[in-house]
Amino acid sequence: MVSVCHYDSPLGGITLAGSGDALTGLWFDGQARFGSTLRGCCDGGWLPVFDEAVRWLDGYFSGNVPGFTPRLDLQGTPFQQAVWRALLEIPYGETLTYGALARRLGSSPRAVGGAVGRNPVSLVVPCHRVVAAGGRPGGYAAGPARKLRLLQLERTGTL
Repeated sequence: MVSVCHYDSPLGGITLAGSGDALTGLWFDGQARFGSTLRGCCDGGWLPVFDEAVRWLDGYFSGNVPGFTPRLDLQGTPFQQAVWRALLEIPYGETLTYGALARRLGSSPRAVGGAVGRNPVSLVVPCHRVVAAGGRPGGYAAGPARKLRLLQLERTGTL
C-alpha cells in the first residue's frame, strides 16, 4: 500500500509517496509526470520515512547540505536506475551536462535526458543539477523557474 503526505516548500507544495520503509516519490504539485509511482489506492498513513524526508527537505530549503539521503525505492528500468544512481553522485552545488552524464554512462544525451525526466524522487535524487550544453538550465519537470531557484539555493544558500 502506498502512503502519501504533503510538504509546503518555499517553491510550492510537494507531495511525497512511500511504501514500507522507503520513499517512492517526491513531486512538486502539478509537475510533469506527477504521481508516476502512485499505483492503486493510497491509505494516507504516515510512514517513518516521511519524518526523514521532511527533515531532509527542511535542511535543504534552509540552504544546508542535508548530509543524508532518506531510504529510497526507485522503480524504473535498469537504465533509468543507473541514471538515477549517477544523479545521486552529483555533489550539492555542482552541475553536470546531459552530455557529460551520457559519456559517463556510455549512452546518448537524449536517452539520459529521458531517464532524468522520469526521476520519481525530485530534489533528493538531484535531477535539477543536470544542465544543457553551455550551462543553460535545460528542462525540468517542475518548470525551469524552479530549477533556476534550486540551483541558486545550492550556490548561495538562499532562494
